[in-house]
Amino acid sequence: MKNHTLMIVLTVLMITGCSTRRIYDAFQYEQRNECLKLPGSQYDECMERVSKPFDRYDKERNEALVK
Repeated sequence: MKNHTLMIVLTVLMITGCSTRRIYDAFQYEQRNECLKLPGSQYDECMERVSKPFDRYDKERNEALVK
């Protein structure tokens, strides 16, 4: 159900011409909500995985696209 909701949100954002930043932010928001369901140390690990700043994500994404 959560994945379905995420796909709908991402599809709407793409259709309306939102920037990569907004799509990234929507995805991050959904991922952080999933982290909230985890206990202590798992929560911390999850948040560390999903807390990559957009600028770093975008740089890595652009580098991967060039390759």
